[in-house]
Amino acid sequence: MMLFAALCGLLAAPVGIEAQTGQSSTGAMVSPADMYNQLLTAQEKEFVDLADAMPADKFNYAPTRGDFKGVRTFAEEVKHVAGANYYFFGKWNVPNTKNPEDIDKLSSKAEIMQALRDSFAFEHAALSTITAGNAFEAMGANGGTRAGVATHALAHMMDHYGQMVEYLRMNGMVPPASRKPGM
Repeated sequence: MMLFAALCGLLAAPVGIEAQTGQSSTGAMVSPADMYNQLLTAQEKEFVDLADAMPADKFNYAPTRGDFKGVRTFAEEVKHVAGANYYFFGKWNVPNTKNPEDIDKLSSKAEIMQALRDSFAFEHAALSTITAGNAFEAMGANGGTRAGVATHALAHMMDHYGQMVEYLRMNGMVPPASRKPGM
């Protein structure tokens, strides 16, 4: 149900995107690739800014007060999203020189942040292959479509974004997207 709601929101998104970019909405068509890439660009900025806001000495933070047994650390959340970007789009015939399994082995904030940025570049390349003609064609045995996979990937990232916001707040920091100008 959540995926359906997210897809409905994405289908309505070009109006919001046009409003954000100042482009006219006089009936001009927006390609699926452009729509998804614009959505990813906005979400990517929030996600990368949030990940970058956590100091390196707290990057391996995981909450312990309350029922948090076995939760991912902040760094593991970032690595999970980076790896998931390769997982979601790995069979889209987009050139990739990265082994997503190597992401789990990274330990420094700098390495993890670079892997995250690289995964978003890969995701943008994959989203650029979506056309009006192939957006809703079944891909593979599970019957998923490019539009469905893209929607799921965007929703998945923001689910982890929400978790990471809490980790930042538990460390006394205001997430970048929640800061007032000048903070």
